[in-house]
Amino acid sequence: MPRLAANLSMLYPEHAFLDRFAAAAQDGFEGVEYLFPYAHPAAAIAERLQAHGLEQVLFNAPPGDWDAGERGLACLPGREAQFREGVALALEYARTLRCERVHVMAGVAPEGVAAEVLHACYVQNLRWAAQQAAAAGVRLMIEPINTRDMPGYFLQRQAQAHALIAEIGAPNVQVQCDLYHLQIMEGDLSMALRRDLPTGRVGHLQIAGVPERHEPDRGELAIHHLLALVDELAAESGWQGWVGCEYRPRDPGPGGTRRGLDWARRYLRAAPAG
Repeated sequence: MPRLAANLSMLYPEHAFLDRFAAAAQDGFEGVEYLFPYAHPAAAIAERLQAHGLEQVLFNAPPGDWDAGERGLACLPGREAQFREGVALALEYARTLRCERVHVMAGVAPEGVAAEVLHACYVQNLRWAAQQAAAAGVRLMIEPINTRDMPGYFLQRQAQAHALIAEIGAPNVQVQCDLYHLQIMEGDLSMALRRDLPTGRVGHLQIAGVPERHEPDRGELAIHHLLALVDELAAESGWQGWVGCEYRPRDPGPGGTRRGLDWARRYLRAAPAG
C-alpha cells in the first residue's frame, strides 16, 4: 500500500499552517511534507507532529528570495555562502523534526552564464551539502521541475538528475520524482517508474493531476494504475519511500481538501469516528 503524505503548503488552504497538521491527521494521512518551515519555530512544528501522530517526510532547504523569483541557489555562482547557510538551517530543522529528506532546489539558470559553469557550481555545492547531510543522517533530494511552471529551472529531466547523482557520487543524494512534472516534460510514466524506482536512486515520489495540478483523479494520470505499479515495484526492489500529494485542491474553500480526497480513501488510514 503506498504511503501518502499531505503537502501542507497546498492542501487545507482554509487553515493556518500550523492547524493543517490536525486536518491532515483527521483525514487519515500519516505523513506530511511542505515547501518551507522557516516562518515557524521548529519546536512548534515538532509539537504538532507529535500531537497528531504524523511523520515529517520532506521539506525544502531555503530557496533564496522566493518572492523575487528565486527557486534555489545550488547552481548559482557567487551565492555559495548563502547556499551553505541555508543548508545548515535546513539540517537544524531536520534534526528537530526528525525528517530524513530535504529537497535542495537547483535554481533558475541566470542569463549570460555558461551551462558548464552552472553545472560545476551545482555539483560542487551538492557534494559539500551531501557531506553535511550525511553527518546528520539526512538524504538530499534533487527534483526535475517542468519549464511551464518554472521557466529556466536548471534541472528539468530525469536523465539529467540521475546523471548528476552519478557525478556527485554521494549515496545520500537521491531523485525526488514528481509524476506531475515528469508527465509534462517526458510522459511514459509507467516505463519511467519501472526504469528508475528499482535503482535505489529515487528517494521520494510526488503526484498531482495533469494539466491543472489539482487532485490526480482527473486528467492525464491514471493514478490507481500508477500507485499499484509503485506497490509492485516496491515489493520487488524494497523501495520504502513516500508519495507526496503536492496538488492544489480543486475546491479551495472550507472542507474542499477533504471532499477532494475520495480518490485517496483506499490508501489512507480510517478517520476516527465522529
